[in-house]
Amino acid sequence: MTLVSHSLDVIKRFQSHTGAYPASPTFSAYRGYSWLRDGAFIAEGVSRHGDVAGADAFHAWSAGVLGDRAGQVDALVARAARGERVSPAEMLPTRFTLDGVDGDDEWWDFQLDGYGAWLWALREHSLRHGRAVPGVEKGVRTAVSYLTAFWQLPCYDWWEEHVEQRHVATLGSVHAGLRAALALGVLSGPEAEAAAEAVAGIAALVAAEGVVAGRLTKWLGTDAVDASLLACVEPFGLYPADHPVGAATVAEVERQLARDGGVFRYLADTFYGGGRWVLLAGFLGWNHARAGRTAEATRYLDWMAAQATPGGDLPEQVSDVLLAPERHDEWVARWGTVATPLLWSHGMYLILADELGVRA
Repeated sequence: MTLVSHSLDVIKRFQSHTGAYPASPTFSAYRGYSWLRDGAFIAEGVSRHGDVAGADAFHAWSAGVLGDRAGQVDALVARAARGERVSPAEMLPTRFTLDGVDGDDEWWDFQLDGYGAWLWALREHSLRHGRAVPGVEKGVRTAVSYLTAFWQLPCYDWWEEHVEQRHVATLGSVHAGLRAALALGVLSGPEAEAAAEAVAGIAALVAAEGVVAGRLTKWLGTDAVDASLLACVEPFGLYPADHPVGAATVAEVERQLARDGGVFRYLADTFYGGGRWVLLAGFLGWNHARAGRTAEATRYLDWMAAQATPGGDLPEQVSDVLLAPERHDEWVARWGTVATPLLWSHGMYLILADELGVRA
């Protein structure tokens, strides 16, 4: 069985009957939960390889989860419009149980990027297969209302850190999601106007405060680099690959964070000692593939495949080269060994394999 076939099998086997994708079916801290961010890229991977029903089910589940919270979002938006402060603890969670309810475990929950990533993936899936996913309109409109009201607020980043900052990868995710929602054609006039205003506002803010030395930064007001910035180029197109800022961002991420085919999250990473992440190799390869650098993209795909267990499962990260090796054991003691399989890793492998014409 090829790794493409195995990845499709892993994702299909562990997808819940509700449509949710568990982040990792066995890892202690992730088990039983689905992230919109992870799921968006997992769904994109299987959609590209013909599992239309699986992607449909995830998008329908996501829309249902959001639609069920329309009243909650309306109340939050109304409070914000009155000038009331809405605390991070009152916002929608970043992950949901597979049944679509809020979890009761403490987590770093105010993250906006997943809502934008889901809208982007829904649009990509619908466009690819030439028809809308039924019944998603209420969820789309709820996500748009939430994002247009709160996109300017600091929140946790992709890695569930630094709630006090405004993260460029998060802004890029929201920018792409709102553009996708506009293209879906389900928004009312005022909703579309608010979404377009937010898209313009995000682009202006990032240009003014999120670009240093000609490339994107980890958050506004720093010069640090983070591998999540790759998504702002491909696939989200905040700055496309042929734009100088996009090209410089990819180049700087690769210069600082790539090593021998793998990619670190950021230089100060200490999570499980700060290893190289499989899914980030997928993002860097994706950028190279779209830029026509096929040999370089293939090198990242090959590295991803080489990290699979003997049974073909892809982990979240690998621990052979660590940025902070002295911090590795504390995470193993806390949560166990690295999440394996991580469905997002498999989803990213499927995406990059498709970009390079590698099929089952």
